[in-house]
Amino acid sequence: MANKTCVSIGVRSVAKLVANLRTALNKSDYAELRLDFLNPTQIPHCLNIVKPYLGRCVCTLRPKSEGGKFSGTETERISILKLIAEFNPYLLDVEYNTLRKNKSMHQYLKKTRVSLLVSWHDFSKTPSEKYLKMMAKKMAKLSKNVKIVTTARTINDTLRILNLYKGIPRRSNLIAFAMGDYGRMSRILCTRLGSLFTYVSLGKPIAPGQFSVDEMRSVFRLQN
Repeated sequence: MANKTCVSIGVRSVAKLVANLRTALNKSDYAELRLDFLNPTQIPHCLNIVKPYLGRCVCTLRPKSEGGKFSGTETERISILKLIAEFNPYLLDVEYNTLRKNKSMHQYLKKTRVSLLVSWHDFSKTPSEKYLKMMAKKMAKLSKNVKIVTTARTINDTLRILNLYKGIPRRSNLIAFAMGDYGRMSRILCTRLGSLFTYVSLGKPIAPGQFSVDEMRSVFRLQN
């Protein structure tokens, strides 16, 4: 489990996404397809093209309200998420707030048997350890795969998010780290503490503090 990477791919064209995906999977264990960067009408075509690779892909359709690029209606987004589930990717990333507000959608996703990654982000801070543990507990009721990402303003923020790995329930898969310059350390250490993988880029970061896949591989070689 240790030292696995997932390349985040956020581009505006299907052709570029496919090209980047092939490069990513040559260098990395997994790839995250940020499908919210595409025009919604392109997504069904894209899914058909990348179908052979989806067993190693995390599919994400993040709305603007959650820091993403999807600008359609929530009804449209839910329909596309259901479509993605039918393609059965390695993981389908859906926000905790989306699932909390739409219980029928959660039931639908359970019926498809897609592996669900329940995610929650704080783009301004890292809450208290008590709050983080409360969130992890709530999210674990929806899926064994939980992703919690905060923003680190201090080293203590980074230590607090990493403390989430202590005492996580058995059979739970936690991905927890912090964004920003202070959070860069957590992107390295999270896989040592039990994270499924750490998110990286092919070059330009998709999120604040993100390493490139080449940088992270160099760091991992130094650790070994």
